[in-house]
Amino acid sequence: MSQHKRGGRGAAWRWIAGAALPIAALLGAAPAAVEAQPPGGPAAVRAEVPVEEFTLDNGMKFLLVRRPEQATVMGGWVAHVGSANERPGITGVAHFFEHMMFKGSRILGTKDAVRDAEILAEQEALQEQIRELYRVQRARWRKGEIDDPFDPAARPPALVDLEARFAKLVEEQRALMVKDEFDKIYTEAGGSGMNATTNWDSTVYWITVPANKLELWFWMESERLLQPVFREFYSERDVVQEERRLRVESTPTGPFEEQLNAMFWTSHPYNWDTIGWMSDLKSLSMADAQEFFSTYYAPNNLTAALVGNFEVAEVRRLAEAYFGRIPRGERSVPDVVTLEEKQLAEKRMNAECDCQPQVTVQFHTTPFQHKDDYVLEVISGLLNGQTGRLNKQLVLERKIASSAFAAQQAWKYNGFFVLSAETQGEATPAEVEAALLAELARLAAEPVPAEELQKVKNQTVAGSFRNLQNPFFLLVQLLFYDGWGDWNHLNTWAGKTLAVTPEDVQRVAAKYFTRENRTVATYQRKAGTSAEPVPEELAGLPAEQQQMFLGQLRQIRAAGDAAQLEQAIAGLEAQKGALPPEYAAPVALMERTMHERLAELRAAQAEGVAQ
Repeated sequence: MSQHKRGGRGAAWRWIAGAALPIAALLGAAPAAVEAQPPGGPAAVRAEVPVEEFTLDNGMKFLLVRRPEQATVMGGWVAHVGSANERPGITGVAHFFEHMMFKGSRILGTKDAVRDAEILAEQEALQEQIRELYRVQRARWRKGEIDDPFDPAARPPALVDLEARFAKLVEEQRALMVKDEFDKIYTEAGGSGMNATTNWDSTVYWITVPANKLELWFWMESERLLQPVFREFYSERDVVQEERRLRVESTPTGPFEEQLNAMFWTSHPYNWDTIGWMSDLKSLSMADAQEFFSTYYAPNNLTAALVGNFEVAEVRRLAEAYFGRIPRGERSVPDVVTLEEKQLAEKRMNAECDCQPQVTVQFHTTPFQHKDDYVLEVISGLLNGQTGRLNKQLVLERKIASSAFAAQQAWKYNGFFVLSAETQGEATPAEVEAALLAELARLAAEPVPAEELQKVKNQTVAGSFRNLQNPFFLLVQLLFYDGWGDWNHLNTWAGKTLAVTPEDVQRVAAKYFTRENRTVATYQRKAGTSAEPVPEELAGLPAEQQQMFLGQLRQIRAAGDAAQLEQAIAGLEAQKGALPPEYAAPVALMERTMHERLAELRAAQAEGVAQ
């Protein structure tokens, strides 16, 4: 999945149309709708979450938070690998592995493990011949002999024959498969909410199981790491390509946002999206995947977390018995060493699309836990929300924007601050851009009133307090913070946020919000197009969140697998109660759309059976 750019801290994800999509990542860009202090005031929020930590001999780390009052255990683990660990040629492989890890193991997911392994070897032998012919196709494209090296109509007869032979092996393997066995075992045992997501820096997996099924979790999760199988590797590669078409290429602004991201980052590997470039997805090989897995899915690059009803001694025993079987990686995990080059001049992209005129402004800022990151988070709070400066100035008073938002996104190796707004009435993107920049300039020029600053701090820590009471959000935060470098951020960030002063705000605004450090994208409506109608359930959301929800609604309507859609509905039902109340209507719309699409798929299946 994964849309990485708006995935805020503590975000939750949902399984939609068979792919991990960040519904709450949309929400992560929005401010907490809490203005009162939490019970006990801000000091109460700073009380540390009691986390017990231990590490196995193979290097795998475990984080435990006991909640004995629960009837369940929420379990998850994070692989410290994301798209930043890729290279040109294999972009998208980290997200691809998110898909592959649900295929089961050598013995889970097939009726005949021996023949299944033989088929995989035969498929790979054919694919090596296919790759060689595609090398020729790319050479023909470079010479101008064909317009697209992957055009089916331009394939030579030898390639057509090889792909037909490969398709027969795929059908034979599918006849041996036990479809979705990994998920079914969990579901029959009372498990729910199985999901995963990939971002620039990490890949996170989670599920909830009854407390008396904890050993099942240990066996299942260790099994897919100990005996991984890349079953349906190439057909799943096609699935990811289709996901890219739906999420990026078929949305009004998606292709432009991808190019904006590539333009924003000069040297850092954040400059490609998690989904990867299409040409790489078409060429990714089993050998590439196996090397990637052996390097980054070794236990010394993994952290597991459990939140719920368990005994620590029992968890230690199970961890040793199951995850302790997995050998430590043979080589150390390489670090990302490429630093982002300092931007020396403003970058600008002017686009035309089938969308409402809008503008996005981005600035290079700081990575996770940098001292200025906490200040930038406070600045986003000052700008966001119904009582925030952007809404007051651009939406309510001047009426030049229908919505506006700001967000600081601090990732493991680097970060950025983004502002975005959609025009209203006759206002132009240029007018809205000037208004956004004026608000940033005011932050640098004028001290923030103490009352306004304190209010934002209270909102921030109150939202944190609320999330920590929810075991799912607690689990997600542990995993994501560990993926970014330090799970203990959970216990330290509130105090550092409360320490931010008006002088800090002025200093940081002046330091980062400069002309030479900014990248601007303006979107004008393309001639002859009209705006996609926004359902009333989404009317109260900022424009960017509206567009992301609309994109996910399109994906739901395009879903073709009834079983996956049923899983999505179950997962959404299990976890939607954890979302803030202001998202009740948008999530209800998504749920209704899922049920409608599921009914269509069932009707089509029934008609096929009748014929």
